[in-house]
This record gives sequence, C-alpha cells and structure tokens, in this order.
Amino acid sequence: MSGFVILLIVVGVLVLMAIGIYNTLVSLRNRVTQSFADIDVQLKQRHDLIPNLVETVKGYATHEKGTLEAVIQARNSAMSAGGGTAAQAQAEGVLGAALGRLIALSEAYPDLKANTNFQQLSAELSDIENKIAAARRFFNNAVNEYNTGIQQFPAVLFAGALGFTQRDSFDLGESRAQIETAPQVKF
Repeated sequence: MSGFVILLIVVGVLVLMAIGIYNTLVSLRNRVTQSFADIDVQLKQRHDLIPNLVETVKGYATHEKGTLEAVIQARNSAMSAGGGTAAQAQAEGVLGAALGRLIALSEAYPDLKANTNFQQLSAELSDIENKIAAARRFFNNAVNEYNTGIQQFPAVLFAGALGFTQRDSFDLGESRAQIETAPQVKF
C-alpha cells in the first residue's frame, strides 16, 4: 500500500511539474506574440506616414521619380510581406534603406529641407523608427527567452509534444548593412 501512495505522489508531482512548465511556456509564447504585435503597430504607423512623405518630396524633387517609386514599391512589399518574421524583417529592411535614400534627397533640395511639412514628417518618421527599433529589441528578447524556455530541461521533454516550436528573431539580415550605412548625398 505504501508503494502505491509513493507512486501517486510521484505521479502527482510530475503532473504538477508538467502543468507548471506548460503554463510558463504559454506565457512566454504569448509574450512573443504580443511583442510582435507591438512591432506590427509601429510598422503600420510607418507605412501610413510614407505616402505623405513621398507626396511632400514630389513637389520639390520631380526628377527623382526613381527614388520615389522605389520607396512606394518597398512600402507595398513590406505591407504585403508574408511568410513569417524573417520575410517581414527582410521587407522592412529594404523599406528602411529606401527611406534613407528619400531622406537624403532633402540635402540636395534646400527648399524641401526647409519645408515645415517635410520637417514634421521627417521628425515623425524618426520617432517611429526609434519605436520600431525598441519594439524589435523587446521582441527579440522575448523570442530569446521563449526559445531558451523550450530548450531547457525539463521543459524540453514536454515542449515538442505540446506544440511549442522555436521562433525566429526579427533580424534584418542582409539588408541590415543597407540600413546601417549612412546615405550618400551627391551634388
């Protein structure tokens, strides 16, 4: 009889441990999902701001049509990016590089640079870019904690069976070099 009681205690402890692990992993997964939603909100604001910025630049830099079209095309690609975090990160990286070229145009057009509307839109874009960077850092931290959580013992014993799989960070990949490189202004 005492062996049966010990077996029940061991099974009870294992069940409680599995419940605790499951709840922890669900919490970590939800944090990843929430932090990605935060990035998505900032990206939507950025996508909404871009047409206004492009229209403002159009009035001053009509012969820079290629740059303006590249920004709009990159925006549309970023808005329709599917295929998960990596695809969206790549599309956003291309958009960031195109925006850098658009902002560099203001150096070539002093009237544009002095335009109040352009200054306001540029300031808003800069603010949004900072918020996106902060949200991306938070997301990547949440992904790291989640991935670590599902790989640690004893959670690794349950994670796969319970449907917890690794998540990708929001990495800009190859387009990171384009974004981190200052735009070249030529006169």
